[in-house]
Amino acid sequence: MSAGYMPLPQTSTQALHDDRNDCSSDADEASVYEPLVRSVLAPEQDAHAGVRKVEAAQRVYGRYSRWCLFVGLGLASYIYSLDASTTYAYLTFATSYFGEHSLISSITVAQSLIVAVGKPVIAKVADVSSRGTAYVSVLIFYVLGYTVIASAPNVSAIAGGIVLYAVGYTGLQLLTQIIIADITTLAWRGLVVSLVSAPFLINAFIGSIISSAVLKSIGWRWGYGMFAILVPVSLAPLIITLLWAERRAKKLDILDSSKSRSRSNSRQPSLPDSSGSMMAHFLRSAEQLDLVGLVLLGLAVSLTLLPLTISRTGAGYWKNGSIIAMLVMGVVLLAVFAVWDLRYASRPVIAPRFVRNRSVVCAAFIGFFDFMSYYLTYTYLYSFVLVVKPWSLVNATYFIQIQSVALTFFGILAGISMRFLHRYKYVLVIGLVIRLAGVALMIHSRGGNASDAELVWTQILQGFGGGFAAVSSQVGAQASVSHADVAIITAVVLLVTEIGGAVGNACAGAIWSNTMPFNLEKYLPWLTNEERAELYGSIKLAASYPLGHPVREGVISAYDDTMRIMVIAATVLSVVPILLALVMPNWYLGDKQNAIDAVDLTGRSELEDDVEDEEEL
Repeated sequence: MSAGYMPLPQTSTQALHDDRNDCSSDADEASVYEPLVRSVLAPEQDAHAGVRKVEAAQRVYGRYSRWCLFVGLGLASYIYSLDASTTYAYLTFATSYFGEHSLISSITVAQSLIVAVGKPVIAKVADVSSRGTAYVSVLIFYVLGYTVIASAPNVSAIAGGIVLYAVGYTGLQLLTQIIIADITTLAWRGLVVSLVSAPFLINAFIGSIISSAVLKSIGWRWGYGMFAILVPVSLAPLIITLLWAERRAKKLDILDSSKSRSRSNSRQPSLPDSSGSMMAHFLRSAEQLDLVGLVLLGLAVSLTLLPLTISRTGAGYWKNGSIIAMLVMGVVLLAVFAVWDLRYASRPVIAPRFVRNRSVVCAAFIGFFDFMSYYLTYTYLYSFVLVVKPWSLVNATYFIQIQSVALTFFGILAGISMRFLHRYKYVLVIGLVIRLAGVALMIHSRGGNASDAELVWTQILQGFGGGFAAVSSQVGAQASVSHADVAIITAVVLLVTEIGGAVGNACAGAIWSNTMPFNLEKYLPWLTNEERAELYGSIKLAASYPLGHPVREGVISAYDDTMRIMVIAATVLSVVPILLALVMPNWYLGDKQNAIDAVDLTGRSELEDDVEDEEEL
């Protein structure tokens, strides 16, 4: 562990206690140790208001209110899981209702962009305002989006509703992770993070049953509309509990005292508060949010992801000048954002200390390469098994869900392991090695001769390793930063991870479009170009031929060669996260909010408590 990431040394703590015994009076002790405590515990920058409110709220929670908080988190997690497991099926029928089925790809691209770009924005809002306020904000977007979709008169309204809903969806996902980091110590965080995903164990299988029943009975409009009712009801206990705790902390002056202490320790310059004009208020809010940085980051990520996601459908693919121009502009704006945040922003989205933080950088790129590898194998996996195996649609769907179920189950085991090991690095490295084995096994199982059991085991092993890696890498990144930074760090790691997924998806599409037509011509030379084009464009036509038929066998061989390139590339990429994990510091997961300062969940340190106790004597 490098010196830059060392926690507060125990020798310093002991020295304080030893020196304290030499002081002659209580008043002298307070005057002697207060500057020293502040110098040791002062954060690099003042905690945002949202973080101070969380720490103050921790002091007012009792047994019942804390249970309300956890029950609220459970309900929020379940409704998020049920949404993800059902509503994806409604979009096909919604667009087809208006005769615009071809627009699905454009709508999903817009949704993916909002899901990725929205994370740092929501994290900043949660820091500047409060967690409860941020939940209310994303709930408004959630309900408004689904209401617009349910009452949509045309496909444009559906697209607009999807964009609004995506803000709420990504916000609910992120804020749940942030709240867990707020209210759990490092020892328990991995387990709680994994437990909130437990509803996927159920909904992965019953989701398709629910969506089918909805489509057959009440229709796609109510499929969306019912969540405009269910989501507010499910989030109400959590939001009420958060806002109640914040209000009670303020009423008891806990929040005000915490705020004063944070300001006294602040080293970060800010705009003066003397002016009460609207412009001054806007400038202060823009500074707190790093509005310039968020706009630059949003444009950069959008212009980078958009070419990657539409390159397969755009005219001329990567030869299209517009696609190349967007990608270049995205990279340029990313560089501009880096210069702004690293040199000019007073409260940057990505501060220089984050870039120097080995745990954060490694966790982000572990997610990037892991998701890139995942989408290389997963993008066309459903099509592959429908052609290669004589499975029904239901069984093929169950097969696709195996990895998600394994991710959830083994993520819970990872959380339990970290609780007792008090370390995350062992779990992370073991998980990434197992995931590599699962991806490498697909090199052999990609053909038509692979048994059903072999195919299933490739998904179980990848889910096993992925569950271990996802939970442990997130805890490792959060452990390496102060409470004030945990929200934005979580958002940045998830953002980089999603960019990796977009890159992997684009690479899979490029490999498919450049090799599959050639392979069909190679194995089906007796067919005409038009017939091969139909096979290339219709998975249903390819699967309509019985196994053993020359056309079906030729398509299987073509899939075999194409999948071989994807899987080998995914296997090579899966090695990179292991190397990154090996150089991460192995933080001790104890009973603190993070591993770099000696603070508990209320934002107070043992040293600070000792000094305050002495002052009260």
